[in-house]
Amino acid sequence: MKRLLVASKNPGKAEEIRVILDPLNDWQLDRLPESHPDCEETGSSYFENARQKAIFYSQSTAEWTVADDSGIEVDALGSWPGIYSARFAPDDKSRNEEILRRLEGVPQEKRTAQLICSLALARSGEVIWSAEERIRGRIVFEPAGNNGFGYDSIFWNIEFGKTMAELEPHAKNQVSHRGKALSRLQECLTTI
Repeated sequence: MKRLLVASKNPGKAEEIRVILDPLNDWQLDRLPESHPDCEETGSSYFENARQKAIFYSQSTAEWTVADDSGIEVDALGSWPGIYSARFAPDDKSRNEEILRRLEGVPQEKRTAQLICSLALARSGEVIWSAEERIRGRIVFEPAGNNGFGYDSIFWNIEFGKTMAELEPHAKNQVSHRGKALSRLQECLTTI
């Protein structure tokens, strides 16, 4: 059986990746140990950060390694927070509250945003494959839903008419930025 290291210490993200890639019967998915040193993210794009992490972790483990960099870009805030989506406040709740605070007084039609996920697959320090997916939506006025993590409770999915956190996990995984990118990864892994 082949092994794939999921290079993330975010438990919500690692579990989402595990669930989406679960149909790959000939791959064993392993999560990055908490004790593993962190990779410094110095890229100027999601792709550069995903690539840095994939190279860093695949060099130290010699395993097939998938790394993700994802975030939210809010149009009314000049695409902020972008690549700093996971780093501008200490936790999901604080980050969501700050985005909602900055959007106070902004009408619904101007609260448009996108979620972005960039993935990179590497082995022995070499990136073999990469992909990026985006979904458009808008920021709600207050959080709703208990499923998911990150920005799911404030990101309105237009197709379903709910926040991402109000969707059942299976539905969310089919339409989310990460779900779409991981679906492409699944196709890639079946050829390795």
